[in-house]
Amino acid sequence: LGGGTELALACDLRVAVAHATMGLTETRLAIIPGAGGTQRLPRLVGTARAKELIFTGRKLTAQEGLSIGLINRIVESDELMDGCLELAGDISKGGPIALAQAKFAINKGQDVELQTGLAIEASAYEMCIPTEDRIEGLKAFQEKRKPVYKGR
Repeated sequence: LGGGTELALACDLRVAVAHATMGLTETRLAIIPGAGGTQRLPRLVGTARAKELIFTGRKLTAQEGLSIGLINRIVESDELMDGCLELAGDISKGGPIALAQAKFAINKGQDVELQTGLAIEASAYEMCIPTEDRIEGLKAFQEKRKPVYKGR
């Protein structure tokens, strides 16, 4: 709740246990979310929903958080580390340069007009083309094997 939710909002992805509660309850204490909550929450869940959640200080269940895009996955409490490691493992199957460029394009493109965002995406795509990892990915696909990326 409060600052803990704001910390989670600063992360690229969020995994919660099934019994988790989350919310920005600061207005019930006559303050506002002051660690990025008023800026990050609307970008994740939309302006109207963020206003409702911040204005009311309502607490959400993990399932509600998942349904509005506040969290990415729900796991049982005894499976939290395994669930996070599984997600990290899924991500690590991608080429590291491509992952970095995808993150860059998403982060930079979300606050600009579509044409500018598409130009950012095209530039990020071009950064992947000359890499050894791209060649490895294509070879692995053709040879029906898992790629071995080196970040080059």
